Amino acid sequence: MLDVPEKRAVIRGIGISQIGRHTGIAGAELTREAAAAAIADAGLRPGEIDGISTMGETPLGEVARMLGVEDLAYRGGGYDRGGLLSPLMSAFLAVAAGRARHVLVVRTVKMMGGTIVPAPAAAVATAPPPPETMTNDDQTMEAMGRVMGDMAPLLACHAYSAANWLAMHCQRHMHVYGTTKEQLGWLAIQSRRNAALNPLAAYRAPMTMDDYLASRPVSTPFSLFDCDVPIDGSIALVVSARETARDGPNPAIHIEAFGGAGEQTGWIDRSDFPRMASTDAAADLWSRTALKPADVDIAELYDGFSFLTFAWLEALGLCGEGESGPFIEGAHRIALDGELPLNTYGGQLSAGRMHGYWVLHEACLQLRRQAGDRQVPGAPEVAAVAAGGGPIAGCLLLTT
Repeated sequence: MLDVPEKRAVIRGIGISQIGRHTGIAGAELTREAAAAAIADAGLRPGEIDGISTMGETPLGEVARMLGVEDLAYRGGGYDRGGLLSPLMSAFLAVAAGRARHVLVVRTVKMMGGTIVPAPAAAVATAPPPPETMTNDDQTMEAMGRVMGDMAPLLACHAYSAANWLAMHCQRHMHVYGTTKEQLGWLAIQSRRNAALNPLAAYRAPMTMDDYLASRPVSTPFSLFDCDVPIDGSIALVVSARETARDGPNPAIHIEAFGGAGEQTGWIDRSDFPRMASTDAAADLWSRTALKPADVDIAELYDGFSFLTFAWLEALGLCGEGESGPFIEGAHRIALDGELPLNTYGGQLSAGRMHGYWVLHEACLQLRRQAGDRQVPGAPEVAAVAAGGGPIAGCLLLTT
């Protein structure tokens, strides 16, 4: 067994806020709901939280103030080699190094953007000093900019959206491997079937292949149902020291290994295009564990656009190179009772876009066998989780 530092941490608590479209609920309230739920789920009191990590949309000092958390030993997050999962990975390492015992990780999104605005100075006079009372947005955007070195030529060609950039990857995959539009559709259809069993999902109405093929074009070959659903919501997790795993009211989820991609050259400037940073993150992951792709029982893989899930299946070795289309076709293998249940909560395509954090929440529920009507049969023990696309990627293996 490889002794990687992340093994010294567990996910002890999970929490999710209200989820919806155009809810009108303030980001601060969504954050408070998810964080309070995760702390309670871990069997802890707010005062026992000694670290907070976010992507930067939620100021650390503001989260601490809302929860009544004082004396933070660890303040972390922002963007690093783990992409969207960087705040979680930094929490693992902080706990493994003994810098904190219980780290709260929060991700909050709003359909129309925006961040939590810090309270007036008089109201937070006892909060930690800057930069902890400020967002990390500037640092995050600067770091993300370093991995997107080919933005200028893309914009010069009027490719303004990630839908355009990833559509090029998908088109190339179709050309090289024969992937079809209908195969993309099977992922969207199965995602909707799973979402129908998830009371929090944004879209739960049945979808047929005719519905999928008739949806309006976005960027060839993508149409509307190939794109994720913007929502308002927040998800939080409590990362704790491994020796506390048995102290909470719910089963702790163990971290087998994680992988990140480092700094890449951009969206399209790769000699192995249409591969992405997911290839590098997956290789890093498998180098840190003795487990193999065949050991994975369930997969919760990023689907900001449908093709990203295809790319992650291949990058992680869950199917062969160029074989993701046939693997997904018909949705038999990826169904809840299939060979590899996939995006069991409905994914970002139907449940809603939580930037890679709903996949974490769902993986924990499945491994804890607490997913209700959508619980995968049997006793899943290993979950592959992945987030990101293009030059941004992070992934991990969670186990019981």
